[in-house]
Amino acid sequence: MCASANPDKVAEMALVLDGLVDLLPRPAGLADVVEDAPDLEGNARLKAVAVCRAAGAAAVSDDTGLEVDALDGAPGVYSARYAGEDATYQDNVDKLLRELERVGAMEPADRTARFRTVVMVVRPDGTELAVEGVVEGVIAAAPRGDGGFGYDPVFVPVEADGRSFAEMGDEKHDISHRGRGFRALAAALAD
Repeated sequence: MCASANPDKVAEMALVLDGLVDLLPRPAGLADVVEDAPDLEGNARLKAVAVCRAAGAAAVSDDTGLEVDALDGAPGVYSARYAGEDATYQDNVDKLLRELERVGAMEPADRTARFRTVVMVVRPDGTELAVEGVVEGVIAAAPRGDGGFGYDPVFVPVEADGRSFAEMGDEKHDISHRGRGFRALAAALAD
């Protein structure tokens, strides 16, 4: 059972897990889970536990944060609501770029960052499995590309060829934090 209410994340999860795990949709009518844990693992746990209890079945969730070194790890656990509770993806990107300018992080060497995803499975018997996926990169000076979502237009992974995640298309999943996290989950479940 998928705990995420974010359709963009669900689409990525389904693409990465295709043929490995049957990902059932989140139960209809389930209220949003308040993500007030101090870290990614805690928020992933909150979502998985809520869906597991509501559905009476194993639930998988993730929580992802963009950690920017020049901003002391911000936005981190607050990535989805960096510019406020009702912020759009663009609002969050705009705030990130303003904050980097404010602290004088204008050169690529000063804009290092990583995406970190914690994937959590909670089963009805209370057992849990947590894995992590991380990708290093830099924050571009301006958004580039039309694909992806969230911070994808400004995140340039160091392992790629200079394109942002938003410029990559589905190949993004080969190196992305979420792709790595869900492949680690599939490997752990196979063991």
